[in-house]
Amino acid sequence: MLYKEIHIGKFIKERVIEKEIAIERICNFLNKDEDFVEAIYTSKSVDTDLLLRWCKLLEYDFFRLYSSHLILYAPPSAVNKNANKSEKIPYFRKNIYTQEIKEFIIKRILSGEMTQSEVIREYSIPKSTLHRWLQKSDDTNE
Repeated sequence: MLYKEIHIGKFIKERVIEKEIAIERICNFLNKDEDFVEAIYTSKSVDTDLLLRWCKLLEYDFFRLYSSHLILYAPPSAVNKNANKSEKIPYFRKNIYTQEIKEFIIKRILSGEMTQSEVIREYSIPKSTLHRWLQKSDDTNE
């Protein structure tokens, strides 16, 4: 799965289909009409409060799609990381790499699309972390 372009409405619709949730239940839960729900399915973006309600209804963390995008396509700068810490909002010390991200990166290396050095440089993944992923990947493939 590629995280570069996120069309959240398509993901929401797909999850509704997977969970086989009736439109009436969705409308009642969101306190909206069917036209509104159909409009969400075609929306590239959704208000965060509304997205949180969808997450609860569909039992799926749609925000992880955006976190994955940030990890892959907007890695934090290695320069002076502590200078931007805020006392008013939470600061997250580590990147959380989901299994999907790990598989995505390993697949790019194994296919020859990227070298290990390119992955480390492009995504700011520590060398030891990448080697651990590759080692675990080799262990599971044997």
